[in-house]
Amino acid sequence: MITFIGLCIIFAIVTLLLTEKTSPIIALILIPFIGALLAGFSLDEIGKFYQSGTRSVMQIAIMFIFAILFFGIMNDVGLFNPLIRKLVELTRGNVIAVTVGTVIISTIAQLDGAGASTFLLVVPPLLPLYKQLRMNPYLLFLLLAASAGVVNMLPWGGPTGRVATVLGKDVAELYPPP
Repeated sequence: MITFIGLCIIFAIVTLLLTEKTSPIIALILIPFIGALLAGFSLDEIGKFYQSGTRSVMQIAIMFIFAILFFGIMNDVGLFNPLIRKLVELTRGNVIAVTVGTVIISTIAQLDGAGASTFLLVVPPLLPLYKQLRMNPYLLFLLLAASAGVVNMLPWGGPTGRVATVLGKDVAELYPPP
């Protein structure tokens, strides 16, 4: 039953956001709250869920808030302009070179397996370059996510090391030769 309610919550949020019937803040707060009530949880239990969930993501949320502020201010004052000019000069405006560079940078940044730091390392310097070259920013995120996904499946990727640690096994045991 809880699985069904959870899927309904996800469907309702996605539907409301795609049809623009409500703001994301309202949808992400109100719909899960109503779903928790329908699942039979008390207000006290819902409060504990909220505190536990907030506590677990607070450090990453704070890091993103300050990173967005920092990189936004740095971009507004033109800190990245010399870097962008140099990258445009280096690639000669070749979008293929920029996309290959994006994949290389994303792959190296994802080696630790932390998606938040990967996005913070790759997006702020490359997004202005993509805008300068009139490239679709979705391409940046597509290449970044695809590169991160591939690295996460490799034996030397960060998540694989964490899985091996939790299971108490060597990484070689998780990837036996064919």
